[in-house]
Amino acid sequence: MREPRFWYPSRRGATPLLPSRLLAPMGWLYGLAGHIRRRRATPERAAVPVICIGNLTVGGAGKTPVAMTVAECLIGSGEKVHFLTRGYGGRERGPIRVDPARHGAADVGDEPLLLAAVAPTWVSARRPEGAAAAVRGGAQLIVMDDGFQNPHLAKDFSILVVDAATGVGNGCLLPAGPLRERIDDALERAHAIVINGRGHAADGIAARARARGLPVFSAVTRPATPPDLGGTPLLAFAGIGRPEKFYRTLADLGAEVVETVDFADHHIYTENDALRLLVRARERGARLITTEKDAARLTHAPAGSTRARLRDAALQLPVRALIANIDTLMALVDDATRRARRRRS
Repeated sequence: MREPRFWYPSRRGATPLLPSRLLAPMGWLYGLAGHIRRRRATPERAAVPVICIGNLTVGGAGKTPVAMTVAECLIGSGEKVHFLTRGYGGRERGPIRVDPARHGAADVGDEPLLLAAVAPTWVSARRPEGAAAAVRGGAQLIVMDDGFQNPHLAKDFSILVVDAATGVGNGCLLPAGPLRERIDDALERAHAIVINGRGHAADGIAARARARGLPVFSAVTRPATPPDLGGTPLLAFAGIGRPEKFYRTLADLGAEVVETVDFADHHIYTENDALRLLVRARERGARLITTEKDAARLTHAPAGSTRARLRDAALQLPVRALIANIDTLMALVDDATRRARRRRS
């Protein structure tokens, strides 16, 4: 889905208030339905601690890189971490353990394929069932990528990720704005906030979090293993929540990006898309480059297909979140984990 222009008026230019006002009643009903759903639900507690990385808005905040960074820190401290996610965009409802050799983005979604490169990953539309499957599979700690608004699985520590450049947009609930729930409701359940990227659009929510006593951390998304761009002209394409963040990262690396092509978040590439990109790159004398997440959607392209040619031709840029004062954040996570284990013993 592409974001409506009126969701982020400060980023897009003039403020088109009318669409938000017209959709505000639907946003109010959406928020009320979510509030009632959470109040009525009785969260199930997994047999192991659950750390949730979520966000307030639809897409693009950078929660998956944050989840990967947190998981890598936990693994480094000796934890047997498994990821749990819904698998947005995939047909599998689970619970199912992701096998990158067998599963493609059409099966489990693109983000689970990235997570599976870090730790065992489970896709499940029903989070409690997925958590139980992860425990049977050997998990001693679960990191949820997304699921903050899901009321059915209890979380022992929740981190909200907010994009520094866009914040909470126009501050309205879906579909009038990008918010998944009321800000105060979210802050009531969160244990820490990570402001990801550059900009000041999230300063307001950071101040509200601090006023509640919540710790606020800053992060930037940086290449994990940047490819050798070698001064070659690049045609960059991306189907993610905030394509401009990818392009900015390339600029920060000194890349010469001669053209960019945007697709909707989680876009599944077609033969026509692949052909158009290959032809355009040849016309511009440019090398193709995309995100690790986009590349995951091309992993299982049929041999000999145009999508396979695109996969083989395109460079990819893996990223991780670099979190300032991460030792302090991980100390909070470790403390929550210890307390969770004492409650379960």
